[in-house]
Amino acid sequence: MTPDNKQKLIVYQVFPRIFTNEDGTCVPGGTLEQNGCGKLNDFDGTLLDALADLGVNCVWYTGIIEHATKSAFPGIPSDNPHIVKGEAGSPYAIRDYYDVDPALATDLDRRVEEFRELVKRTHRAGMKAIIDFVPNHTARRYHSDAAPEGVEDFGAHDDITMGFAPQNNYYYITNQQFSPQFSLGTGAEAYHEFPAKATGNDCFTAFCSEYDWYETVKLNYGHDYWDGSDHFYPVPDTWLKMRDILLFWAATGIDGFRCDMVFMVPQPFWHWVTAEVRKKYPHIIFIGEIYAVGLYRPFLDYCGFDYLYDKVNLYDTLVGIERHGYSAARLTECWQTVDGIGDRMLNFLENHDEVRYASQEFAGDPRKVTPALVTSAMISTGPFMIYYGQELGEAATENEGFAGYNNRTTIFDYWSYGTMRRWYDGGKCHEALLSEGERWLRDRYRTVLRLCNSEKPISRGEFFDLMYVNLQNPDFDPHHLFAFLRYTADEALLIVANFGEDDARAKVNVPDLAFSMVGLPEGTLKVSELLTGEKRTLTLGRNLPSAVTVGAHDAVVLKVALPPKEISKNPNNPKSNS
Repeated sequence: MTPDNKQKLIVYQVFPRIFTNEDGTCVPGGTLEQNGCGKLNDFDGTLLDALADLGVNCVWYTGIIEHATKSAFPGIPSDNPHIVKGEAGSPYAIRDYYDVDPALATDLDRRVEEFRELVKRTHRAGMKAIIDFVPNHTARRYHSDAAPEGVEDFGAHDDITMGFAPQNNYYYITNQQFSPQFSLGTGAEAYHEFPAKATGNDCFTAFCSEYDWYETVKLNYGHDYWDGSDHFYPVPDTWLKMRDILLFWAATGIDGFRCDMVFMVPQPFWHWVTAEVRKKYPHIIFIGEIYAVGLYRPFLDYCGFDYLYDKVNLYDTLVGIERHGYSAARLTECWQTVDGIGDRMLNFLENHDEVRYASQEFAGDPRKVTPALVTSAMISTGPFMIYYGQELGEAATENEGFAGYNNRTTIFDYWSYGTMRRWYDGGKCHEALLSEGERWLRDRYRTVLRLCNSEKPISRGEFFDLMYVNLQNPDFDPHHLFAFLRYTADEALLIVANFGEDDARAKVNVPDLAFSMVGLPEGTLKVSELLTGEKRTLTLGRNLPSAVTVGAHDAVVLKVALPPKEISKNPNNPKSNS
């Protein structure tokens, strides 16, 4: 249960490179000069206030740290094009952990200061600021020209004759040149790596394919992948380097880290490093990207994470409901799977790895989002995240370059999207140029995201699933409908989501246990429907189903005031006679 002094975290993931880029003439695979790039300074008070107005209280700035790219800058050469994905490069192929992506800077020499100023502006707008921490891999060529004095590069003292050595930073395929199943060029432009390093997706061969993370190399945290042994004492050099990197960025004033692929790094490192960082910065939030339900509790209890992605549980179930004929009743299994830790699960419908909700591979229509949005955002007190442009219905229908048409917005190219350009409009950040459908959608997101913190039953209340008493209810369709309660001592919300193509006129059974636990009143009540603001009549009774009308691809959030709790007259309790 969320403490009274904490908000439910509403995270807005944004690529500064793309979000404010207004070039409407981008060409697929275009250079920085051809396609342009958004800047950190674009995130001024107007833009940040507009995000806060949406209901956001935390901005995840993606792609901040300098990564491998085909673009050259004064004093910063480009990377070999054969080991860079796209023209801009992957923000997860880190080239310098101590520097800011130069493409994001207005004044190249002040790029770190520009980031610090962005953090301050974010705080002034009432929001937290987090960035990526990429612990599992670096770019194939790593070199920091911005590291503090005395800090040495990864691999600077590695014994390259050893596939594994406890104090090495990388893993090596000894006596073998890197020879992937694609061309590394010829002549002066060829890329050479001898001996080959293991590739970031645990590819321990010199012969990786174009489908591997070939632009990255795996970091060594003391685990020997050849014999399975661990060498964590003395503390490995990689641990110390990564701790110092986290402390460097924490000192910029950020509020936390979204940690990439956390399960690919040994758990003892996380147990150690989260504690090390919190010694100096106790407020720092750690959010982990993870894809194994069985690891949720160890990463929360032992590793020290505040929140974890719930991708393979809730997200995948919502995809199944929309795409594969899953019944809405299966959502019960989702909260049961994370029972006791649901408030530490970060829910979402989109992020940079997943297809867009409005894409043909997911829903195909952004206006269908309400039942999934309400369920994902309101099922727990845990964080909810949206991806930039999601609130405008961005459908990823363009071929930006590297990945082609793949129902995702690119993370590898310089690009600009019409949805964001129409809203950003030269920094006005308004809805004048949006279509009617885009305005409706953004308003629906604003309503839902604001409710997450304006309504205490959502931000800090309890959850009661109503499905178990409605599975056999002939007037309730458990294939398309999902119903639950959120409640505090003072008020309750009856929430019904309709994933179906048709309007639903359901009669929802509310069990005796809910009346006892929640303190629900009985009778015909005047209630508010919070998504539309309309007033409704709701009849509640222990043996009387409650009639609820829900439109197709819609939801209702009905607010019920609870009567004051009776205080027992216990003579041994001094508060009972007041």
